Amino acid sequence: MTILVTGATGAVGRHLVATLLARGAAVRALTRKPDDANLPAGVEVVAGDLADATTLGSQVFDGVDRAFVFPAEGVEAFVTAAIAHGVHRFTVLSSLAAAKEFQRDHGSASQLHHSAVEAVVTGRTDAWTILRPGTFANNLLSWAWQIRSGAPIRAPYLASAQTPIHEYDVAEAAAETLLSDDHLGEVIPLTGPQALTRSEQVAIISEALGREIPLVEITPEEFRTETAQFIPEPVMKMLLDYWHDTLTVPDVPRPATVVTGRPGRTLAEWAADHRADFEAA
Repeated sequence: MTILVTGATGAVGRHLVATLLARGAAVRALTRKPDDANLPAGVEVVAGDLADATTLGSQVFDGVDRAFVFPAEGVEAFVTAAIAHGVHRFTVLSSLAAAKEFQRDHGSASQLHHSAVEAVVTGRTDAWTILRPGTFANNLLSWAWQIRSGAPIRAPYLASAQTPIHEYDVAEAAAETLLSDDHLGEVIPLTGPQALTRSEQVAIISEALGREIPLVEITPEEFRTETAQFIPEPVMKMLLDYWHDTLTVPDVPRPATVVTGRPGRTLAEWAADHRADFEAA
């Protein structure tokens, strides 16, 4: 049994590849730039683009019976080719926004994108598992420049509380669903183990680095003005709505323990794992 991993050079994909190899699986990794993949020994790396059907031939799928689907734009081409080549099991990386549990999710950038990705798979096969992580701890890397340079973090809604999940927990949940059929047909929400305010999140990174991180609360309007050139408007609205709502209704923890059987990694563990990302060169 060969497991095909798409998005293999990303934060989740890299750890998924390593986890599957450690569990004794045969792994093939799909990437647009095999020469730059830098993946562990033992993984078969093949060239291909999820959105380009002309790159998705037998060299990608021969011997593969299950695949991890990274939610890239144009992923329909990949799923169509995979099924045509006999791949019959899929684990899909989606987003908790696709559940539309809150009014803010309806029509949000994340919900629209991930709902479409889910439909590409569920509309073509019954042999699927969908993982819906909430906010990734890796999103906090958006503060890396300020932290490395010593500039203050300027952020709105510092008292809002989220449950950031370590990418390793998502990867290990994905591995469990690919190595057995225990979760076929399941849609699984995943979060970190604890709701933490944005101020607490900064404090945890500060503790991992052993130094204070200056933090300034700004208004949503100031945030929009300062970051509009970097953040598209649909994503800006999604972020501000999310942080606003979690002021009064904090995220509810739904850790990956339900799949992995192990406690979810804390944000302190994530900060320790990513310490180098926040330290000056």
